[in-house]
Amino acid sequence: MRPTATKEKILDATIALVSEKGYLGATTREIARRAGVTELTLFRHFGSKENLFELCVESRSFLPDLRELLPDLDGLPYEEALETLGRRFLLSLKERKQMVMIMQSEMARYPGKMRRMYGQLMDEILKTLATYFTALQKKGALRHFPAELAARMFLGMLFSYFRTEEIMRGTDITKGGRMDAAVKGVVDIFIHGTAAGKNGALKRRRT
Repeated sequence: MRPTATKEKILDATIALVSEKGYLGATTREIARRAGVTELTLFRHFGSKENLFELCVESRSFLPDLRELLPDLDGLPYEEALETLGRRFLLSLKERKQMVMIMQSEMARYPGKMRRMYGQLMDEILKTLATYFTALQKKGALRHFPAELAARMFLGMLFSYFRTEEIMRGTDITKGGRMDAAVKGVVDIFIHGTAAGKNGALKRRRT
């Protein structure tokens, strides 16, 4: 369920303040003031600062997009499906760049509950993508491999690219065909590997 307009204002204010002052430095009073509401309204909607930031992370994560996207991948050729997924993931990261930067810089200072919550959210994203790989394995379209590990590797390669280009180098990945080229490269390596046999054909190890 999409948050109400008031909740959206509070969520946006939370992200803005946490990006400026960190999770511990951003007080609920300041967040409420930035959102143009009373602190009582903030607590009525979220109950606590931890609950508020947890919803920030959940609502701004890739999980809702992933759940919405997976049904659309059914019937697409595997390579095309992964390219579609890869582009959506990178665009999602770019749209949520501020939150990504907050999580990257603040994680070590979060209370234990917040770190566990973030870990659980990441596990849920990986499990959700793993269901896609598992479904194709059951159809015989993919060989057997650890589906969650594959999900971690695929999204991990894309996230590493995003972090290097957008956050560390300040490059806009949506310009000059950079994103499409990166996605195609990651998908090609993910599907075909890197080892070549004769004439460049993929060499498969016999099991």
